[in-house]
Amino acid sequence: MDTYSLLREFADSWMLLSLFLFFAMVVLWVFRPGARRTYQETAGIPFRHEDRPAAASAPAEAQAGKDLPK
Repeated sequence: MDTYSLLREFADSWMLLSLFLFFAMVVLWVFRPGARRTYQETAGIPFRHEDRPAAASAPAEAQAGKDLPK
């Protein structure tokens, strides 16, 4: 049996099974009980320290240059 046939047989049987099991474990990990809170906390990170909307005047980058000494 040559190398190609051996690898082809392995990929057709055991590799397909192992990749399917890996996929199933990832899906179970994501949808496990109690994961919702973790994902909600992670999704809210960008909004964690915002108490009010951004100012409607100039952007922060434009105002940052005004504070530099000349």
